[in-house]
Amino acid sequence: MTQSHMLYGQNQNGNRIRLRTLTNLRWMAVAGQSAALVVAPAYFDIVLPMGICAMAVGLSAMANLVFMIATPDNKRLSETETMLMLVFDLAQLGLLLSVTGGLTNPFALLMLAPVTISATALNLHSTLIVAVTACVLVTAAAVFNVPLQLAGVGPLTVPSLFLFGLWLSLLIGIGFIATYSRRVATELRAMADALFAAQLALAREQKLTDIGGVVAAAAHELGTPLATIKLVSTEMLADLTDADLRADALLIREQADRCRDILRSMGRAGKDDLQLKQAPLTTVVREAAEPHLARGKDVQFSEEASPGTATKPPAILRRPEVIHGLRNLVQNAVDFAQHRVWVDIGWTDHDIQVRITDDGTGFPPHLIGRIGEPFIGSKRSPSEEPLRREYEGMGLGLFIAKTLLERSGATLTFANAADPFLLPSERPERCGAVVLVTWPLAAILAPADLVTGENQVNTV
Repeated sequence: MTQSHMLYGQNQNGNRIRLRTLTNLRWMAVAGQSAALVVAPAYFDIVLPMGICAMAVGLSAMANLVFMIATPDNKRLSETETMLMLVFDLAQLGLLLSVTGGLTNPFALLMLAPVTISATALNLHSTLIVAVTACVLVTAAAVFNVPLQLAGVGPLTVPSLFLFGLWLSLLIGIGFIATYSRRVATELRAMADALFAAQLALAREQKLTDIGGVVAAAAHELGTPLATIKLVSTEMLADLTDADLRADALLIREQADRCRDILRSMGRAGKDDLQLKQAPLTTVVREAAEPHLARGKDVQFSEEASPGTATKPPAILRRPEVIHGLRNLVQNAVDFAQHRVWVDIGWTDHDIQVRITDDGTGFPPHLIGRIGEPFIGSKRSPSEEPLRREYEGMGLGLFIAKTLLERSGATLTFANAADPFLLPSERPERCGAVVLVTWPLAAILAPADLVTGENQVNTV
């Protein structure tokens, strides 16, 4: 989780946009501005101050040439450098607008482009600077400008009300597009970082499964030679009379026992490949919850088959995303429980359900609809501070759990077991948060032909 927040912070702090990307966009702007300066007088008889216009376009082209010569192609701009580049583009465009009719120039709409780039790629402080600069330049172009003139006709006049509407629409557009673009970009970055964190969690769980498989195979395969060593050393002890040789034989037996104990402590006995790929439903759930059973909270398990269903728990695929997802849910329940957590396991002929309930204060009612989104954050009143102090860290953990479990075919439902506004004396025993995980049986049930066999090579 810390790593994901760190990645998210890095994404927020520049060092992402290539200089070449902005210079290529600037070359497009130079080409479009040059074409407009040629086409407007030739085809529409518009009189333009060509000297100032050529100077503004040439300044932009010259800046691009300097960057191309003085910097490498793969240079990535810092936050401040990107902001200054966008401010420069705004200033150059503002100058062109001021000498070509101000807001009556239809290309005034292009003032929105640098603001959109800033809102998408930069942090809030830099975006505010770019947006304010755009607003100032738009206002300056509306007040101080050289009117467009037609050859032989004179300056074009536009009603003041229409100019006011253009000015106001541009300011509103700057504010709206900056806010909208930033909100969308922030959510996309948060989702990308959270998905990356989920992938890391899944890869870690898969790696642990692979390591456990290798250890299990070693424990199984080495069991017979270790037993043989122990048997032979025991027989040698009975036949040897020399004290030194007896001591050596005893040491061999003790070390064989030690190897056996080490292998047992490192992993479960059994085959690597197929036994680790399936397990009874209750075994998988208990394995997922195991790291949180000794944290001072009473975690109670129950299992129940629906009427007319086999009483024996079904064997399911022991998938890393299932184990890690359930583990995150149990961890969240243990974190916020007062004394007890209930893990209820049920199955029918059509689906499998795991319900995790705690006796804490429950999910904040205003966040239930958003649980499962990455990086949930909300301001809390002082009275809520001691109740759910760790809810800031809940967003990513539940997002990872939801993502991984949905990947396995599950659907998740988040709710509260009781009204959070009841008095303590009115609250039932199961009064906290409830998470219901439901799988269609076909999505997680182990195939009938998945039986144990010979060990296979497992690459870690």
